Amino acid sequence: MSGALPGLPPPRPIPLKDRASLVFVEHARLDVIDGAFVAVNADGTRTQIPVGGLAGIMLEPGARISHAAVALAARVGTLITWVGEGGVRLYSAGQPGGARSDRLLWQAAIALDDSARLRVVRKMYEMRFGDEAPARRSIDQLRGIEGVRVRETYALLARQHGVDWKRRSYDPKDWEAGDIPNRCLSAATACLHGLSEAAVLAAGYAPAIGFLHSGKPRSFVYDIADLFKLDTVVPEAFRIAGLAAKGKLDMHPDRAVRLACRDSFRKTGLLNRIIPAIEEVLSAGDLPRPDPPAEAQPVAFEESSSGDRGHRG
Repeated sequence: MSGALPGLPPPRPIPLKDRASLVFVEHARLDVIDGAFVAVNADGTRTQIPVGGLAGIMLEPGARISHAAVALAARVGTLITWVGEGGVRLYSAGQPGGARSDRLLWQAAIALDDSARLRVVRKMYEMRFGDEAPARRSIDQLRGIEGVRVRETYALLARQHGVDWKRRSYDPKDWEAGDIPNRCLSAATACLHGLSEAAVLAAGYAPAIGFLHSGKPRSFVYDIADLFKLDTVVPEAFRIAGLAAKGKLDMHPDRAVRLACRDSFRKTGLLNRIIPAIEEVLSAGDLPRPDPPAEAQPVAFEESSSGDRGHRG
């Protein structure tokens, strides 16, 4: 990996849309050995990880990573995140592509313009629920309406899968204190947040500058993840919780949820949809996009454009 091979063009990162989603690592050491990105177990056995073909790697408690492994992941544009047990808390993340000043300025300008921000929030509502947001509503009012619809969806899915559901409740400091449905839902949304953050950073935007969510380090990540949550990971979380309630799981529910989310991401082509969705959401602000400076760092993965301006990909 020290340079280009003779006679071959320099390697280029695999486009995000063509990658697998996420890999969770716990109780192992990540390193680069004999040129390969590997997870080394306590007994010395190695498991190769195709780092360049992943959107992100989530390191749980007990995982360690070497400088060489971090450098290789950065070189191939794979996001490394340090998370809590079950992925329910995200402590830190490496940045795969580098934020772009022109995109940061555009994102910030929309967030600081009350009318533009409201247009973006209304667009997110439309994309999430498939119908137009109620007229003459503030962002706080739309946030409340969304919350009601989400709670109704949770209750509906719980009934469909035979899950004893009370309310959304969990303690990120005490993972085992939550009931199985809440833990399944937390593990599922953690997977989606990791994937969404990889896309936000790869596209050159700031995770902290959100529109419906605000004031948190990953507000924009939550905004983007919410566009897809009810169609992807939430149904899988309640399905797995229902199987656990019936005693039909042959593995821990947390692991079953992660595998189900992985399959859902692949089946729905989610990686192929997230970055176009980011562009569509921000374009709804209807503010001019700044021209990139000549010396700007390219985005991590340049997506080819196709179709008209409303094309979702």
